[in-house]
Amino acid sequence: FSQATTEPPKKKPDPVTSETVVIWGLRLWQVVGIFAIFVLAVIITLCCIFKCRIPRTKKEIEARYAQRQAAKNYADKLETVPPLNELTEIPG
Repeated sequence: FSQATTEPPKKKPDPVTSETVVIWGLRLWQVVGIFAIFVLAVIITLCCIFKCRIPRTKKEIEARYAQRQAAKNYADKLETVPPLNELTEIPG
């Protein structure tokens, strides 16, 4: 049997809501918003720096492969061309 006291009951902590102040006087929804904007900015920046577009169709994948092969063949042919000063020399 517990002892009856005149102390007030212990206060329960306030429930966490979107208006709860979290850090630096910012409310929870503001902190979540700032974090989301930061993550989105990082993703957009990375996508701009690196070409990370994913080809969507088989046709697009095959077209990209053909483009790479054509570029490789062109680069290989360029290596066989003699330097410009050899081509422009006038004999004699």
